Amino acid sequence: MIECCLQINFVKDRGLQEQLREALVTAILAGRFIQDEALPSCRSLSEQLRISRNTVALVYEGLCADGYLISKPRSGYYIAPQYDPEQMKAEKPVELPPESQDHAPNWDKLFKKSPSHLPTINKPSNWMKYKYPFIYGQPDTTLFPMEQWREAARKITGSMRNHHWLHDLIDQDAPILLTQLRNHVLPKRGIIADDSEILITLGTQNALSLISQLLFHRQTPIGVESPVYLEAVNAFRLQNAPIIPHQVDQEGLVLGSQSRQCRYFYVTPSHQAPTGVSMSNARRKQLFEQAIEHDQIIIEDDFDSDTNIEQRSKPALKAHDRSGRVIYVSSLSKALAPGLRLGYIVAPTELIDELRSLRRLTYRHPPSYIQYQMAYFLSQGYYETFLNHYRENSAYRWGLLKHALDKHLPQCRYINTKATAFWVEAPQEVNTQHLAWRAAHQGVLIEPGINHFLEPSAPNNFFRLGFHAIAPDKIESGIITLAQALEQEIANHRNQ
Repeated sequence: MIECCLQINFVKDRGLQEQLREALVTAILAGRFIQDEALPSCRSLSEQLRISRNTVALVYEGLCADGYLISKPRSGYYIAPQYDPEQMKAEKPVELPPESQDHAPNWDKLFKKSPSHLPTINKPSNWMKYKYPFIYGQPDTTLFPMEQWREAARKITGSMRNHHWLHDLIDQDAPILLTQLRNHVLPKRGIIADDSEILITLGTQNALSLISQLLFHRQTPIGVESPVYLEAVNAFRLQNAPIIPHQVDQEGLVLGSQSRQCRYFYVTPSHQAPTGVSMSNARRKQLFEQAIEHDQIIIEDDFDSDTNIEQRSKPALKAHDRSGRVIYVSSLSKALAPGLRLGYIVAPTELIDELRSLRRLTYRHPPSYIQYQMAYFLSQGYYETFLNHYRENSAYRWGLLKHALDKHLPQCRYINTKATAFWVEAPQEVNTQHLAWRAAHQGVLIEPGINHFLEPSAPNNFFRLGFHAIAPDKIESGIITLAQALEQEIANHRNQ
């Protein structure tokens, strides 16, 4: 019976001990073993699973040390008494009459908001299986500095260190991470800030959500770029804030008569998301003057602050802020590993204090362990070294994609800026949603651009191409395949 519970399909990228222990613990906690029946002997189980007898013995001894098993001399290994299936059975639930199932709550009526109804940028969860994934926001994981990251983990967990990361920080952030931000990160963007002016967040999206919860409501008009980073607008919409779109040209956001109505502006001046346009100095000055004259606040999303591949990037808007009018938002993990979810806000102390209190009510603070690990990673210069390699690799990929577009998609236009993606305009008759569907069936993933626009009559012939998720040696062949799909889409349109 016990042997039937231990049919394990071992995988190559994990240790045998790890997989065997996991299978045994899962079976024990699920109550699959009988209390007084011995587990298979080390020899028997090793033969059954075709693994070393020593591997089984080490796992058994480890489970004994951790209280899952007990060893009886000349008898074998048994389930510890506290894991007796009979003892672990939950108390029988209260029986309700059959008709109670007809009185389930109507959740649609209970929802005060429905985030699932908001338009979004959809990406297939299985994008890794596509041959040519030109999707944005997914870095090449082979570039991740695993050894340096492991060293950071070993150092902060070392026996000779103070393990501050074990403590609940309540509503504070790791002081060492704030120090590293002030000394190693913010100066590169021209920003000087005190610890009291910085808040660590679970990524940029979380930062925008906190800001919108604290500052926005139905009487708070927000000026945004169009096309725009849609998930920021969705966070604002959840607070019922009126959204006022502003067109984007070769110099960035275009101010107009409607700009005076805005209480806040949300902008991505370094490289506009999604077009990649860098806001000109003239437009930056104009935006500041507008904000000062009409007492407006600027939210600067510097999402690619650490991934900029231009030779001379402009300083952040926040670097010129002398009146505390700019709320600066950025990320520490976007290039390194988006799954780490580490971002930050730089703003006047009064605002940070309130944001800190709001954060405390939602999740208190980002995990202390990750904050301390990232701080060590920064302090040793590993982050900067990684960014240098990342920029070199990005510039190489950017060049490959530019060459492929020029050679194989001459009928398409793109904005020639060294951003982390290409914003491409197809011929006017092309619907890029249809093109994306057609290309996906040939293994090519692209991102249609229509959802980035906020105007009712939005153009549907734009799309975005990322270049970090796809292998460099597949970029040109991917564009050739996309060009074939485009020709088919144009021909199909002409035949209609």
